[in-house]
Amino acid sequence: MSDADRPTTTAPDADLGWCHDSVQGVSRTFALTVDVLEEPMSSYICLGYLLCRIADTVEDTDRIDPDEQSALLRTYDAALDPQDDTAAADFRAAVDEHLPPADGRSADWEVVAETERVFATFEELPADVRSAIVPPVRELVGGMAEFVDRYADEGGLRIGTRGELEEYCYYAAGTVGNLITNLLTRGDIAEERARRLHETAEEFGLLLQLVNIAKDVHDDFEEENNVYLPAEWLDSENVPQEDLTAHEHRDGTAAVVGRTTAFARTFLDDAESYLEHLPLVDGNTLDAWAIPFLLAVGTLRELGASPEKAVDGRGVKVSRQEVFAVVSAMSEHGRDSLPELRRAIAGQPFHRRPSAAD
Repeated sequence: MSDADRPTTTAPDADLGWCHDSVQGVSRTFALTVDVLEEPMSSYICLGYLLCRIADTVEDTDRIDPDEQSALLRTYDAALDPQDDTAAADFRAAVDEHLPPADGRSADWEVVAETERVFATFEELPADVRSAIVPPVRELVGGMAEFVDRYADEGGLRIGTRGELEEYCYYAAGTVGNLITNLLTRGDIAEERARRLHETAEEFGLLLQLVNIAKDVHDDFEEENNVYLPAEWLDSENVPQEDLTAHEHRDGTAAVVGRTTAFARTFLDDAESYLEHLPLVDGNTLDAWAIPFLLAVGTLRELGASPEKAVDGRGVKVSRQEVFAVVSAMSEHGRDSLPELRRAIAGQPFHRRPSAAD
């Protein structure tokens, strides 16, 4: 990654504050994570996430021709490469014509527009932190470019098999699990603990990504023209990928959402093991990663009860009341409480659980 030029109207502290504020706008779940981390890990994860999000925004959109999407992602990867002369400004110039007007940009596209600011702020981090973050981010970007190329003639992603679904989830989120683990294993850590973290990091990311895929079927197709439910699973229900949200296919697609939900559940145990081995160093906290894990458990519960809501546009998510209850519980309990919390949330909305007085 070449040195990024900081805009003359900004300063390091102001830019870091802007980056933290931006996470609040692009991801409610990741904002929770960054908020309950302490410094310096909060800023490490914030910047690493934004680097990933820039690529994700370019990959997700249907506003850009697939060939141009791929070219943009490869330019972005080159800007991340420490050995390449490509700069953040080169990517920003290339993406400029695809940016929505300034007064109509989503939070995601605003981050893309401020790529140079994100890169310049990232360059302020210690060298060993940058070295931990860049390789998995580049792997994520390269994987996204590969999938865009693979389905360039389709106009959007069309996952074919369970194996390809797992491959996509690895690039999109397993790499993020590796990013987190690289940061947490930089220091003096027991060999066995580090081994177990590296063994389960990808599964932690895959769990969260599969939950997102299962709950966002309608929006992914209608808004981004992407289908992540495997064609082989949809074929077994006589559902064409190009018509998976049609009313006459709702039940068949819902059955595949259920199958995807069941697949996600196979990663729960390894994801929980990952949390059990997390070192609390550099401002890392258990809450930061246990909260999205437990919210994923709650979302799997809701998907199991009403998979058709992921198909017809009503949406599947845990309530704000449950989110607050989970956050509160994690602030009061330690690592040993995870199995009990997981069981409780899997059974019913956590804020509705019986109290000791009931």
